[in-house]
Amino acid sequence: MTVRAILAAKGGTVATIEPTTNVAAAAKILAERRIGALVVTGAEGRVIGIVSERDIVQALAGRGSVALDLPLTEVMTRKVATCSHSDTVSSIMGLMTEGKFRHVPVVEQGRLAGIVSIGDVVKHRLEEMEREQTAMRDYILTA
Repeated sequence: MTVRAILAAKGGTVATIEPTTNVAAAAKILAERRIGALVVTGAEGRVIGIVSERDIVQALAGRGSVALDLPLTEVMTRKVATCSHSDTVSSIMGLMTEGKFRHVPVVEQGRLAGIVSIGDVVKHRLEEMEREQTAMRDYILTA
């Protein structure tokens, strides 16, 4: 299965934020939307970073409450691992495990096309396992 299948089920809407936004505003958006990361976009909607709850916690731990007034460019992850529609769910799982992150923006032709979270991957994998189990049960019953 591919990333395309995940996005077909969940949609391509992505919560984005501008790089000049401060950390406090980003934290508020994360809390209000009950999400774990925001994609930081620049000109023409290009991905220039990602800010996660972890990034914010690390900034607060290192700089104290002063971090809340910093622009996201000071705390965001700049080296963003991305994927495309054609990447397999297995490859995304490996990417997340190796990089120790939970969100991967989907980029097609240089533009943001969606985002896949670890929750999306787990949900997709569980549904796939249920389909396989049902098919196996049906096969055994008809054999």
